[in-house]
Amino acid sequence: MHDVAKHDDSKGQYFWVWGALLVLTGIEVGLGYRQVFQPVRMLEALLVLSVIKSALIIAYFMHLKFEKALMRWLLVMSVTGCFVIMYFFFFPDAGRILRLGVR
Repeated sequence: MHDVAKHDDSKGQYFWVWGALLVLTGIEVGLGYRQVFQPVRMLEALLVLSVIKSALIIAYFMHLKFEKALMRWLLVMSVTGCFVIMYFFFFPDAGRILRLGVR
């Protein structure tokens, strides 16, 4: 269990995080409609914004910020392991576009 005494449960903090999520979503939508970058750069920017949004959601709304460090490290290692496994399963298929082309 987490230490309840250290848990700051103020509504202002949640509204700040909610506002940040709204701003980041607006930026993502704006980037999607304007298409100011090349597709690869656009994907990179959208992925970075999504990672920031997911970190805010996990830290504040799922209360991981208030957990012990061991719990946070276990989550980071698990997610990293999932990404490594996905890389080995999906990346070989991503190279087919170079050989087959786009139709």
